[in-house]
Amino acid sequence: MASAPARSSAPSTFPCCNRVPLLFLGVFIVLAFIALIPFALIQRFRVGTMRRRAIGWVIALNAVGTFISVVVFLVSAAITTRWFPGTLTYTLAGLAAGFIAGICGLLLTRWETTAGRMYYTPNRWLVLAITLVVAGRVFYGFYRSYEAWHATLDRMAWVAASGVATSMSAGAIVLGYYLIYWIGVRRRLRRVRVTPR
Repeated sequence: MASAPARSSAPSTFPCCNRVPLLFLGVFIVLAFIALIPFALIQRFRVGTMRRRAIGWVIALNAVGTFISVVVFLVSAAITTRWFPGTLTYTLAGLAAGFIAGICGLLLTRWETTAGRMYYTPNRWLVLAITLVVAGRVFYGFYRSYEAWHATLDRMAWVAASGVATSMSAGAIVLGYYLIYWIGVRRRLRRVRVTPR
């Protein structure tokens, strides 16, 4: 008669123990992302204030891409306003403010034409203001997450509602600015009759 196989004396592995390294990895990734945000914002500011050559197809691509983003953003705001009233209104107000900032950006940009090529340098202070709007939106999102984490059930609806409309408004300011700015750069490029390459 065959004897039963001997049981291993090694301790059993619990499923929860396998998840602990994944949890630490997830926390590490989130903390690394948070730590890199200031460097990303500084790089965004540096690139945004550089002197650049106006290349027709690049500017057209930026303008079309930003326009599509604005349309998608407005559709999202219209859908979101069903659950959070006022979201579309805040988004349209932010878009209008972005349009005004874009016009100011075009007026304050330094334009140069050298050897039949157009160059432009965006205004440093306006780019800094737009970068601060983005930074404020990111850090406000972290603050809202913290508030939601500690909120009681009766405050949860207020925490959720208070951040959605203003977040959409901040995003709309940035999109509105870049939409008007790229359209304006494209029009100026055509006006000075620079041949895009």
